[in-house]
Amino acid sequence: MMPTVSSTALVLAALATSILASPAPAAAPAPTPAPNPADVARAIEERAATCTFSGSLGYSSASKSKASCSTIILDSLTVPGGVTLDMTDLADGTVVIFEGTTTFGYKEWEGPLFAVSGKNVKVAGESTTGTILDGQGAKYWDGKGSNGGVTKPKFFQAHDLTDSLIETFTILNPPVQVFSINGVENLEVAYVTIDASDGDSGDLGHNTDGFDIGSSDTVIIEHATVYNQDDCVAINSGSNIIFRNGYCSGGHGLSIGSVGGRSNNTVSGVTFETSTVIDSDNGLRIKCTEGDTGTVNGITYDDITLSGINKYGILIEQNYKGGDLKGDPTSGIPITNLIMKNIDGSGAVSSSGYDVAIVCGSGACSSWTWSDVTVTGGKSYGSCENVPSVASC
Repeated sequence: MMPTVSSTALVLAALATSILASPAPAAAPAPTPAPNPADVARAIEERAATCTFSGSLGYSSASKSKASCSTIILDSLTVPGGVTLDMTDLADGTVVIFEGTTTFGYKEWEGPLFAVSGKNVKVAGESTTGTILDGQGAKYWDGKGSNGGVTKPKFFQAHDLTDSLIETFTILNPPVQVFSINGVENLEVAYVTIDASDGDSGDLGHNTDGFDIGSSDTVIIEHATVYNQDDCVAINSGSNIIFRNGYCSGGHGLSIGSVGGRSNNTVSGVTFETSTVIDSDNGLRIKCTEGDTGTVNGITYDDITLSGINKYGILIEQNYKGGDLKGDPTSGIPITNLIMKNIDGSGAVSSSGYDVAIVCGSGACSSWTWSDVTVTGGKSYGSCENVPSVASC
């Protein structure tokens, strides 16, 4: 008699056959090897290196090697004409230190002579008097500035900076405008001297603005000393900007504007405080261009001393047209929440100048505060228009 096979045995046999016929599972991928500690340490060491560049070729090496240096020392560089000392796109936390005198060679071009951008960046000198950036402006000055004549390079481009600091050096003899501050957020500038006083000779220096600020938020400039032939500070757009403990000589004073005719025409939350304007064409000025639109709001001038003012102690105008008070006042750029207080300009204005001139468009100047303002020595401006009742003109 044939032996019988149980149903359980048949199932087990079929299962075994299926398992034997199945392909083997794919091998697990090999684990990623751990980084070599020596390579990691080397990379950190290379990025953390202090790099020193000097002499006539140092400018080129510095620009090429900036990404691999956490501290960049620029020691007595000679930068040829027509070349930007390029410190843009720095790695986060980079420190740039100027030592000695950096000299920028002569060439007719638009500049900038120096440019920097990045996050948590510091640009500093060893000391205000001992660290000099020399633009050799006398070779360019022709009395025309940026309005003709020799093409002159702008000096210091501080664009696209975040949480950064610029401090402790002197810019000597700039060919034309000095600081262009644009597109920055949370920038401090401290203990910087701008000296274009040699340009006073023969009235050859022109358009040597100290600080031109646009499209920026939270900028503090303190303990700045400016000798020049144009605006000490000109804020064309931006918010939350403070200029304090400053000294301005020879230029056009502390200015808002001109506002209008740009892509950004909003200025808000600006304070000028505890500063001196001396031997200048204007003391305090707000200028809005005729026929344009924008906003000027929340401007404060507090604790300002004026002396030796040639043209206007205080000038507020909504008819700027290629020059002061040349157009018809319009209302497209209202000036609101202006505070003028503790302004000491007793005897400050020359006899040929005007103490205060205010020309506003209809209903365009409102919510002003005007207290402890003394500006005398000059004439009364006879063509003031639409002046808020709290102000005197």
